[in-house]
Formats: sequence, C-alpha cells, structure tokens
Amino acid sequence: MAFEKEIQPTTAAPPVYEQHESDHKAAADRVTSDARNATEKEHNMTLMQGIKLYPKAIGWSILISTCIVMEGYDVCLLNNFFGFPQFKRKYGEQLPDGSWEIPAPWQAGLSNGVIVGEIIGLFLNGWVSEAIGYRYTLIGCLFLIMCFTTIFFTAQTVVHLLVAEILCGIPWGVFQTLTITYASEVCPVALRGYLTTYVNFCWGLGQVIGIGVIRAMLPRDDEWSYRIPYALQWMWPVPLIIGIFLAPESPWWLVRKGKIEAAKTSLLRLTSLNRETDFDAEETVAMMVHTTALEEKITQGASYLDCFKGVDLRRTEVVCMAWAIQNLSGNAFSGYSSYFLQQAGLPSSTSYDFALGQYGINMAGVFGAWYLMKIGFGRRSLYLYGLCGLCAMLFVMGFLGIGSENTKESRAMATGAMMIVWAMFYQLTVGTVCYSLVAELSSRRLQIKTVVLGRNLYNMIGIITGVLTPYMLNPGAWNWGNFAGLFWAGLCFLSIIYTYFRMPEPKDRSFAELDLLFEKRISARKFAATEVNVFEETNVQGTAVFERYEEKVTDTAQRMESISGTKHT
Repeated sequence: MAFEKEIQPTTAAPPVYEQHESDHKAAADRVTSDARNATEKEHNMTLMQGIKLYPKAIGWSILISTCIVMEGYDVCLLNNFFGFPQFKRKYGEQLPDGSWEIPAPWQAGLSNGVIVGEIIGLFLNGWVSEAIGYRYTLIGCLFLIMCFTTIFFTAQTVVHLLVAEILCGIPWGVFQTLTITYASEVCPVALRGYLTTYVNFCWGLGQVIGIGVIRAMLPRDDEWSYRIPYALQWMWPVPLIIGIFLAPESPWWLVRKGKIEAAKTSLLRLTSLNRETDFDAEETVAMMVHTTALEEKITQGASYLDCFKGVDLRRTEVVCMAWAIQNLSGNAFSGYSSYFLQQAGLPSSTSYDFALGQYGINMAGVFGAWYLMKIGFGRRSLYLYGLCGLCAMLFVMGFLGIGSENTKESRAMATGAMMIVWAMFYQLTVGTVCYSLVAELSSRRLQIKTVVLGRNLYNMIGIITGVLTPYMLNPGAWNWGNFAGLFWAGLCFLSIIYTYFRMPEPKDRSFAELDLLFEKRISARKFAATEVNVFEETNVQGTAVFERYEEKVTDTAQRMESISGTKHT
C-alpha cells in the first residue's frame, strides 16, 4: 500500500522514545493550531452567526435555566406572603390594635431558612456536579423539590414552613450556579453574555408568576388562598426532568474529565446541521483542551482551597463581590416591596399591583440589558453606571420619608413609583449583568466552585439583610419606613468605589485570554485595552496538554489525519 511505502524507513530508525516525543509534539502542535483557529473564528463570529450555528445550544440553555423560575417563584411567595392577610392570620400573631403580623424574628427566620439551605446545596454542588456531571445533578435536585414541596403544602405551623424552606433551599442552591455554568459552557463568546443573563429573566418570570398567583388569591378567605400557590410548585419538576435527561452534557465538563470524543459528540448536538459557517468541531474541542491545559498550568488543584491560591484568589474575590453587591445595593430592600408599601400607607391590593409591575419590569430589564450589550456597552460599564443610578434613587426614597402625616399617602405613591424605576434600572444593569460577570471571570477549571463561593457570600449577606430588613420595616420593631433607603444608599456608594477599582471587563474575551490577563495581573481598569495572544505568550504544548489528555488527543489527531478531507465542517 502507498501508505505502507511512505512510512518504510530509508535510514536507521530513531530510538522509540524519540519517535514518541516527536509524535506527541506533532499532535500537540496540531491541537494548538486547531485551538488558534477556533479562537479566531469565535472572535469573528457575529451575534446572528452564533444564533444560526448554535440554535440547539440556545434551546437547551433556556430549558435548563428554567429551573431558576422555581426559586424565583418561591422566594417571591415567601416575601410577599408577609403582607398577605390570610397567611398572616394562619401563621402570625395578633397585635394590640387587632391586626395580624408575622413577628419580625420569624420573618427573619423564614427568609434566612431558605438561604441556609442554599448555602448547604451550593457547597455540595461544588463536589457533586463536578463528579457526576451537570445533567444528573439537576435531575436529582428536581426529584428532591417534588418531595420537599409536600411539606409546604401540608404545613400547619410556622416551624413546618421553616423546615420546608431549609430543605428546598438545598436544590435551589444547586440551580443558582449550575444554570449559569451550563449556559456559559455550551455557547460561543458571541452568545455568552445573553444566555448567562437570561438566568435573571427566569428569576423575574418566577416572581411575576408568584405575585400574580398571590394577587389572584386575595379574594379567597380560606386556607387554600396560600396552599394553592405552594401546590403550583409541583408543575415544574416532571417536564424539566424529561428535558434535562435528553439534553447534551457540557462539552467543557467532558473535556475536563478527559472524554474528548464525548465532548465532540456533545458539541455537535449543540450546533445546527445546516451550517453556513466554517465551524469545525475538532478545532472547537481543541480550544477547550488548550484552555483547560493552560488553567492546569496556572492552577495546581481544583478544590475549594485552590480558589484562594495564587491568581485564582483575585478571581474568587471579584466573583464574590459581584454577587455580594447585588444585595448591598438595595436588592434585599426591594424584595420586600409589597410589604414595605403597605407599611408606607398603601392597601394590600394596590401594593401587590405595584409589586407585579416591579417584577414585570425585572423581566423586561433583561432584554434592555441585552440591547445595551449589543450596542457596545461592556459588563463593567453597565455595572458601575448602574450602581451610580441606584445609589441616587435610594437617597431619593430615603428623603421621601420626610413629611407630615397629611402627605403620607402621596409620599407612599411616590415611593412606589420610585421603586418601580429603581427595579427597571437595577435589571438593566447590576441585576442582569452580574450573571455574565460571575460566569466569565471565573476559570473553567474552578468555575463551579468559584461561583459557589460567590453565591454563598451573596447568601450570607442575604442572611444579614434578611434579619435587618424586617426589623427596619416592621411597625412592631424599628419601623424606619422610607429612611431604610438611606441605609442602603450608603452601602451602595461603597459598592461603587469597589467596582471602579476592582471589577475587570470580560467583554469579547475568550476564556484563555481572561486566564492570561489575570495571570499577568492586569489592572481592572486596563482589562479592556490590554492586548494578549495566548498562543504566542504561553507555552502550553507538550507536557501541559498531554499530562492528562496525551493518549486521547494524540489518538484524535491521528484519526483526523487518516480521514483527512472528511472533517466535520
């Protein structure tokens, strides 16, 4: 055969180990070359090209992100039930004036119960999802939701509600990170900002459904007025379990596990068969291998402790603060909007109408943020300018508390209108862009654990604000009313200072480029302008690539040669 003649030596054959080194280096060179091609194609890919090439990835990401709807729905139920007359009569205590209220300690306990569960679930997720994959982790959590919802539905005391909140918080904690991680790993750079921030749309959708259900139950005067909203949680898990079982696994996770062929198969399931681009699955997988190898060279391990070592310490800090600032900028305050507006003087029905408008704006704000990103605004810019606007509005809401009793109703209406404007501005910027920042600024190798740590800091701050906010607003406690806005405005101002000096710009950067920018310790304010070339400035060939993937990548490269001319395009 011609091939056999070609490989017959004409001179003495070199030692076996030299042949192996030559073969490995040649295979490594091919992987690096393919990775360079794939990176260049991603940089040149437009939004419409990305949509045409990755329609299946968009669909699967939207499906999996729907898990967040359940969490948004329940958190909305809990906070708004605090102002729900029938719920207060069942689980609250009667005040001297004859009205019913959930005591501030129990309001804080219930709000924090779900956060405690989420913290547990988040930490478990860092180990479980990396061990068994994203799909099976999500399926297991959905099964737990079906079981734990029974406790909500049958709860007779506030203690039962607390147990249900803690237990349901465990799978909800998993949803908070895996949905974002999956979205960031199944799509190219052109789509990454949109699919990761879509998670926030799902959060808003859950809130709209929740407040709509509560508003519809107001005319009822029996126990079903609050049991029906809890029972509706059973409508989500079964269809989601079926859909997620059929979904492809993250190709990045498969590459980290050394399953190169499975990663290619998963990638092909995420892309369209009717392509009008020069897409090459082998090149894209090679880019994933190259990036993973680069991160292995930079990061020695993949444990929670490694998130606090070397270059990854800065990445962990930034991701944690991106999450934390959501709560520090007044988000916790707005979560009690209906209850707050009732204390400010509005009737229950009107307060829920305002809350419904606020949550509707939460959803619309995501699309507004997409438009701002499309016309060229960076993540850092939106985050920073958004905080400035939020700070100003919180000061205005705080000063609206100044006035006589005769103007209380008009000031309450003005506060409600300002909270809607605040919600719109929040969702256009900080509320939405945060999801993109945390997905992009963490490394692939430590992404799940880094996002877990960030979300858990968010939750820990949420526990503190969950204790403080009911006391600030409850008429049986501190009863600050509008003046609570001044407290949050001060924290928001400190968040502005941090963001200006520490928050980098990840827009239009590949994961490998972000790795290198962090490794070179580039200032956050210079991230966007600094030019890097991961293929010229780093040497990740040979050992770095093949310590883990040597056999599989070399085998893949040899097969690619043997079927030259029939590669998938």
